[in-house]
Amino acid sequence: MSSEKDNLAGDVVNHMMQHDLFSQWLGIEVLEVKEGYSKIKMTVRPEMINGFGIVHGGIAFSLADSAFAFACNNRNVLSVALDTSINFLKPVHVDDVLTAEATELHNGKSTGLYHISIINQKDHEVAVFKGLCYRTDKKLV
Repeated sequence: MSSEKDNLAGDVVNHMMQHDLFSQWLGIEVLEVKEGYSKIKMTVRPEMINGFGIVHGGIAFSLADSAFAFACNNRNVLSVALDTSINFLKPVHVDDVLTAEATELHNGKSTGLYHISIINQKDHEVAVFKGLCYRTDKKLV
């Protein structure tokens, strides 16, 4: 049974996705949203390959960044990235299905800290992302 907070979280993420053309271009599908949490997935396409024949690191980063944004904004408090970092653990290939899961580590008045794990369809962790957000005094919806 979902709570009012989780319903708000879903409404906020739906609103964000409607206006987020980049996440739409990535082909992101929202799997689950709860207050301070999101889980999304996408399938890697050929135009996402770099000059080495593997997926450009910006693709995994962007997927994690979207999961981060959905998790840190879903209380309907406009939050923006203050600091992010990523560690690439394994290469990503065309047709891989990547899932990013964002978990809140800290929810403060002015900042929030999130851990995002990216796994492929073989359940191998391919990257780990950490994001620190700044909370504004604005609402999203």
